[in-house]
Amino acid sequence: MSQPAKTSPSRPRKIRDVTHWDIETDVAIVGFGGAGGCAAIEAADAGSNVTIFEVASASGGSTAMSSAEIYMGGNGGTRVQRACGFEDSTEDMVTYMMMAAGPQADEAKIRNYCENSKDHFQWLVDIGVPFKDSFHKERAIMCLTDDGLLYTGSEKAYPFAQQAKPCPRGHNLYIEGDNGGPLFMKIVTENVERRDNITVEYETRALTLIVNDDDEVVGLVVRKDQQELNVRAHQGVILCAGGFVMNEEMIRKYAPMLTRGNTPIGNPGDTGSGILMGMSVGAAAINMHEGFITVPYYPPASMTKGIVINDRGQRFINEDVYHGRLGAFILRQQSERFYFVLTVDQYGDYERVSYMGAEVAGTGETVEELEQELGLRAGSLQQTLKVYNEDCANGEDTQCHKAAEWLEPLQPPLVALDITPGRGTFLPYFTLGGLDTLPTGEVVDPQRDVIPGLYAAGRTACGVVRRAEGYSSGMSVGDATFSGRLAGRQAAGRKRK
Repeated sequence: MSQPAKTSPSRPRKIRDVTHWDIETDVAIVGFGGAGGCAAIEAADAGSNVTIFEVASASGGSTAMSSAEIYMGGNGGTRVQRACGFEDSTEDMVTYMMMAAGPQADEAKIRNYCENSKDHFQWLVDIGVPFKDSFHKERAIMCLTDDGLLYTGSEKAYPFAQQAKPCPRGHNLYIEGDNGGPLFMKIVTENVERRDNITVEYETRALTLIVNDDDEVVGLVVRKDQQELNVRAHQGVILCAGGFVMNEEMIRKYAPMLTRGNTPIGNPGDTGSGILMGMSVGAAAINMHEGFITVPYYPPASMTKGIVINDRGQRFINEDVYHGRLGAFILRQQSERFYFVLTVDQYGDYERVSYMGAEVAGTGETVEELEQELGLRAGSLQQTLKVYNEDCANGEDTQCHKAAEWLEPLQPPLVALDITPGRGTFLPYFTLGGLDTLPTGEVVDPQRDVIPGLYAAGRTACGVVRRAEGYSSGMSVGDATFSGRLAGRQAAGRKRK
């Protein structure tokens, strides 16, 4: 007698094989991170009974592991932006985010995000998320002060600044240090717990979806206390189960370029199960080849005054861009070695404050000496520095268009850091592909027809962020919380079955 097939996210359960329902709810949510929590709040406030299924023993997800900067603006500016003297145009924000996403951009999703971003800020404030009305001027990967606003991307860098007026949109929670994520999820969790029509099932793993004979999603199968339970979702299932950065097989299959990174960024639940569940019922998975990978070369901010070169001694990027853009550009180069060249003064307190961990590859009292230590062709770095220093003197980077404020001649003694992938430098990465959704959260098939009863948000869905070279800190948490809210609202508006 054959054994029944093991329950798998890639094989949905048919309703005809369900003999009874163990749990019934209006909206079932898989995952209790930023997306799942915000989806639950919105669905509950719209009148639905909500059950969240979280594989861990507490809420958090990847949002709790982040700095929880939130990318918001437009419509004249949020309260924090205006208090700090910035007036932010929605069209400038749309232009910047469209350029950031490149040819993969979903204009409808980006425009919806930007047009409603100011309202999203107010929604967060209303549930208790605190932001201080102060601006952090320093160039930083994350804000370690309690300032409420900072530049978190390439807004002031070429080519973005030439098309969209720069404006800081990274909103940092009112807390010092890298503690925004835990505080954010604490506030979201408290909001969930205050609502009587939300139930949270911790230490419960979602296994697969349940569909009826019309391929409509009507529930899901979960495992709790070593028992499989059938969950009936009268209005729909929202997948907020994260990305697939912790699934090595999926990384190699869909986003092999990320294997050049060395530190996956995510929580243990980022196994791609939510994406696989969606695909199993006909959902389109898009942008799966893309991911975020970075060379976190600042702090110190003085590193921006140095130059990045390949193994031919050539520059290939303006060094005032966001650190993720540098990581993406390095992966595109046909070179085997990459170096960050700095003066001793620019090197400064690199060893004390840097996250990058790149080792010194060479030093030189002259350019020729550094050239020899790095094994570069004679004269190659000398020519690059000759042109660069002339541009610094003239106040215009004619080669890569770095902003004038970062132009400073490179005079010996010089230091070169080895930032080659695979040679010790910290190269964190995460995935950016996921289920295709409408701006309102419904999951769609390859023809972009809605799959009834199925929604997705956060990194399980393919959101407004599409590639590393256009990433800005805060876009992930911004997109997760915003898309979670829209999916929750949409599911709650569906007729109960």
